[in-house]
Amino acid sequence: QVQLVESGGGLVQAGNSLRLSCVASGGTITYTRMAWFRQAPGKEREFVAFSWRGVGVRYGDAVKGRFTISRDDAKNTVYLEANTLKPEDSAVYYCAASPSTPNNIYNSTQWYIWGQGTQVTVSS
Repeated sequence: QVQLVESGGGLVQAGNSLRLSCVASGGTITYTRMAWFRQAPGKEREFVAFSWRGVGVRYGDAVKGRFTISRDDAKNTVYLEANTLKPEDSAVYYCAASPSTPNNIYNSTQWYIWGQGTQVTVSS
């Protein structure tokens, strides 16, 4: 089973950018659906972005136009380019994977392979 490790989080000022990475091991992501979610304290895990060749990419409304998901299958890595960051983007960002497309890609409970998360904090 694929294992995921996120990196790239940190503390940034509002308006700046970060690039998060998710490296997979134990298998190839070539035929794997990949997604990013985030979770702020006291809130539910929120869909951020999705990537799969059969569907393309999808974004959550809160990040549409500011965040970009991309993947390098040769490096077994998925990226999340987060631009024009806002304080409300502060959260732990998680990478998720699935060998098949969940019925509802926006629902975190339908993804069962997760990384440990990387903290993003945006100061105002």
